[in-house]
Amino acid sequence: MGMSGSITHDIIQGPPRPPVEGGWEGGGGGGFEGRGAFRRASFTGLFVMLAASTMLFAAFTSAMVVRRGLSDDWASMAKPPILLLNTAILLASSLALDLARRALKSRNRARFNGWWTAGTTLGLLFLCGQALAWSQLNAAGVFISSNPSSSFFYVLTFAHAIHLLGGVTALLYVDVQAWRLRLGPAKRTVIDISAIFWHFLDGLWLYLMVLFYVWG
Repeated sequence: MGMSGSITHDIIQGPPRPPVEGGWEGGGGGGFEGRGAFRRASFTGLFVMLAASTMLFAAFTSAMVVRRGLSDDWASMAKPPILLLNTAILLASSLALDLARRALKSRNRARFNGWWTAGTTLGLLFLCGQALAWSQLNAAGVFISSNPSSSFFYVLTFAHAIHLLGGVTALLYVDVQAWRLRLGPAKRTVIDISAIFWHFLDGLWLYLMVLFYVWG
């Protein structure tokens, strides 16, 4: 009676429910505690990287302000108009990633894939726009050695582009995993890390735009 009652109870109850954070197919991971440790370590690494990037650009900014104040050869360079379009594209990419994360919380896989792909595509488009901006400056005879202003513009935008290239690589990784239906609970950390880093790069670009148009 005890064994048959237990079997009957299991049949009525059905299979165990998936975890609340359960994702899509191919979740992987070594249990909740393992994922928690991985998530904490990942965010710690992210914060260290953000701090290092902030210090790097702060050092560039200090050098730029000091160089501008101590020299009489500083001449503000004309900014390529495409910079404004590039800024709008980068803001749109961050918005798309935010909408993708909201879709993920709602467990809407199709919307997540669509918005994340849109954000990734816009990120690639921004990089193409930056290459076009450098090309326009070269065509106008403005090179890295033309003036201290142009030197800092090239150095700062190139450093930002290198960071952005790493961000795009992360976005592409998530995008491929999403379309292959391989985003499970263990991948949620990768999604969050990638999006937060991208938003940081977005804010960093806005800071650079203010720096260029006010001090450059």
